[in-house]
Amino acid sequence: MEIKPGTLYIVGTPIGNLEDMTFRAVKTLQNVDLIAAEDTRHTGKLLQHFQVKTPQISYHEHNSSSRIPELLQKLSEGKTIALVSDAGMPGISDPGYELVKSCVDAGILVVPIPGVSAAITALSASGLPTDKFVFEGFLPPKTHQRREQLEILQTETRSLIFYESPHRLRATLQDFAEVLGRQRQIVLARELTKFYEQFWRGTIADACKYYQEKEPQGEYTLVVAGVEADKPQLSDAEIVVELKKIMSQKVSRSQASRQLAQLTSMNRRHIYQIALGIELADAEIEDD
Repeated sequence: MEIKPGTLYIVGTPIGNLEDMTFRAVKTLQNVDLIAAEDTRHTGKLLQHFQVKTPQISYHEHNSSSRIPELLQKLSEGKTIALVSDAGMPGISDPGYELVKSCVDAGILVVPIPGVSAAITALSASGLPTDKFVFEGFLPPKTHQRREQLEILQTETRSLIFYESPHRLRATLQDFAEVLGRQRQIVLARELTKFYEQFWRGTIADACKYYQEKEPQGEYTLVVAGVEADKPQLSDAEIVVELKKIMSQKVSRSQASRQLAQLTSMNRRHIYQIALGIELADAEIEDD
């Protein structure tokens, strides 16, 4: 293959199984002048395996602001650079996007060398609809912010894809249950392409129970079914009627709003704003 001077190559690398490395990716890494790597020690093992001797330079979230001008200068001088992440396609849930955007803005040629992506790999084998989907990457680490983001996605009809670490998996699943609904279908793909690869399928409620008894291990890609498109849409007046029915059972405004949102394809925040206008005399209890 021909390497073009002054070009940034976006090189996909394996997410686990080294045999997923493409011939084109290896040749690119062998022939560029420099490899910008998220973790040079991690990438060093990959390069050693494929006998690639090209020098590396670190590029990660903690040094991206200072490193980008340096890389742009090298590219403007005609050097060729390959950008790699620790696993998968660079720029997907990592700072590679910032370098790519800077190159595009500067008129520098950017060439993708396709490789494996955990999101697409998980979706393809999930058994959930693949014709339309939304990739959300990692949700915010704080519960309040995470739930706010999920509330935005509450009425999404497309399949939802997330990344999650093992130490936050249980909390994230609980938030899924509270916001998206306990009966939604979910697929948890663990350690993709590796020896202990596993796909777990079931409802969010069952997933919560499963991981209460089992310690989460490895990196997870979560695929959640979108809301059913045929769920009812209610007018504001109808929402008030339904909320009063639920709240008459000694359920708080917040809980009633969440329940009604899960039964319909409507946003919980909108429902809750309506609930705030219902007089306490019409409800049995105030919010917790």
